[in-house]
Amino acid sequence: QVQLVESGGGLVQAGGSLRLSCAPSGRTFTTYVMAWFRQAPEKEREFVATINWSTGSTSYTDSVKGRFTISRGDARNTVFLQMNSVKPEDTAVYYCAAGGRPARTVAAYDYWGQGTQVTVSS
Repeated sequence: QVQLVESGGGLVQAGGSLRLSCAPSGRTFTTYVMAWFRQAPEKEREFVATINWSTGSTSYTDSVKGRFTISRGDARNTVFLQMNSVKPEDTAVYYCAAGGRPARTVAAYDYWGQGTQVTVSS
């Protein structure tokens, strides 16, 4: 069974930094795109960033451009999210996802992690 496991979440002050990691638990798998989504309380899960595994091409939602960076790890299916200059509105559960095509919709991704909580205090 394919699983993704996120880590690195926690409590951080506004303006600070946090680095999230995502790695497969169990077997690795073929994927073309990995992404980060987030879900704040009482809100829908929303797209944050995506990376094409083979080309390294990235895409971000406007609210995190210039502050967050998605990158690939050396190990297959490993991805990171460097979060700088965080804001209280970045508070959410962050999810890692893997799929076959670059997209900003939840339905486009086949595999998901359980999420890691990020809380930004003002």
